[in-house]
Amino acid sequence: MLKPDAMDRSDEILNLIKDHGFKIAKMKMVSLDKGDILRLYKEHEGKPFLGFLVNYLTTSPCLAMELVADNAVSRWMEFVGPTDPERARVEVPGSLRALYGRDKGYNAVHGSNNEEDSKRELDIFFPSTQVGNLSAPHTSATLEGTLCIVKPHALKEGHLGSILQEIRKGGFRVMAMQMFYVERVNAEEFYEVYKGVMPEYAAMVDELTQGACVALEVRYDADVGDSHSRFRELAGPRDPDIARHIEPSTLRAKFGKTRVENAVHCTDLPEDVVSEVEYFFLMLQ
Repeated sequence: MLKPDAMDRSDEILNLIKDHGFKIAKMKMVSLDKGDILRLYKEHEGKPFLGFLVNYLTTSPCLAMELVADNAVSRWMEFVGPTDPERARVEVPGSLRALYGRDKGYNAVHGSNNEEDSKRELDIFFPSTQVGNLSAPHTSATLEGTLCIVKPHALKEGHLGSILQEIRKGGFRVMAMQMFYVERVNAEEFYEVYKGVMPEYAAMVDELTQGACVALEVRYDADVGDSHSRFRELAGPRDPDIARHIEPSTLRAKFGKTRVENAVHCTDLPEDVVSEVEYFFLMLQ
């Protein structure tokens, strides 16, 4: 889990996670409450610093992930580094806490200590069944921005971190983020406006169902009301070949391949922004 102090560097950290051989199977930007934090850190019950954790982790969203790799728990804890970033900078200078942590309290990331903790903690964020009073904390649509979908081919090719980096450099803030595995019926429903209008409709549906995608609600901080048009400019022309000729700095120019595998979806019409954001962050929850 990336803690609030690391969220502004999430793009860099996601690239490092990829480079270290981890696959992200699930991802959700989450807003935690006191109960969630007490369940997450139940082994620290009664310890004085737990009050600090509750205050700190409820200030702003975190990013929870399920990471997959051989010996994932031990490898992740090694990559995370010691709890104290100062110690990490001496002993494991390439670890995440050495690179992004500030002190023992603000140490950037959380990791499961062992297999048992891993199963328990994953069920807090990504419950396969309802266990007791566990809930799935998440961030809902703020309806202050516009929708971006990082398409399955871009995730498979490892571009998520780099796309997030370009979005941040473009002046946008990520308000909500979640990984989805979209079923065909939902892909057809979401893209229905293109049916009979765009010859690529069937191929677009196929692409969106080929694996995980990541939906983002992004807000242009300089002018919240202009998020839609600003993000369409950043995304670039639908055809990446055209984008590379006339708008080479855009997302589709840099990460797109074809009119279907063009890296990102962005909302076409301003009047569709709310319905598209709500579709992913409210209806598909």
